[in-house]
Amino acid sequence: MDRVLERLIESYPELGDSIPDMIKAYDNILDCYDRGGKLLLCGNGGSASDCEHIAGELLKGFTLKRRLPGAVRDEFARYGADETFADNLQGSLAAVSLVNQTAFSTAFLNDVNPWFVFAQQVYGLGKQEDILLGISTSGNSRNVINAAIVARQKKMKVIALTGKNGGKLDVVSDVTIKVPAEETYRVQEYHLPVYHALCEMIERHYWTEEK
Repeated sequence: MDRVLERLIESYPELGDSIPDMIKAYDNILDCYDRGGKLLLCGNGGSASDCEHIAGELLKGFTLKRRLPGAVRDEFARYGADETFADNLQGSLAAVSLVNQTAFSTAFLNDVNPWFVFAQQVYGLGKQEDILLGISTSGNSRNVINAAIVARQKKMKVIALTGKNGGKLDVVSDVTIKVPAEETYRVQEYHLPVYHALCEMIERHYWTEEK
C-alpha cells in the first residue's frame, strides 16, 4: 500500500491531503470484501464512465494476473474442463456499475422518477455488507445523493469521490475523498489516479503472492 501511495504523491503531490480518506476508503472496501460483500458504483456523465472503469479493474486482473488457486482449478476439472480452462479466468472482486442497466434505467426514467434511478437499484441489490461508491464532481448530484440515502438506510457504508467541497454528498457519506479542484474536467483528471491507486492497493492485498 505504501509504495502505491508514494508513487501517487510523487506524480500528484497536490493529492497529499486526500491520502487519509483514501486509506479509510481502502480499509472499508477490504472489510466489505472480507465479509462477502460487493461494491456498487454510480455517477453521471464522465463519472458514469469512471464507474465502468473501476468495475472493470476489480472484476479482472489490473496490474497482476490473479491466477486462480489450485483448488478452484481442480474443481473445474471435475466438471470436464481441460487443463487450460482455468488459464482463461482470473481472480475477481465483485463490483457492479449501476449506470449500465439500460432496460431497467430507461423504464424507470420513463415510468417513475429519474432522480431515483440509482436509489432503486441500491434498494434492490444492496446488502448490509456492501458498499456504495458514489462519484460526483460537485458532490451535489441529486440521483447519487438519493442512492446514498438508500444505502445508509440499508446499513451499507457509503464512500464518495468528489471535488474540493464535497457538496451535499459529503453529509451522507462515511468517507469522502475530495480532490483539490472545482472545475468538472479538473476534478475528473484527479479522480482517475485516485481510483487507480485504490484498485491497485486492493488487488495487491488479495493477491500478495504476485507482488
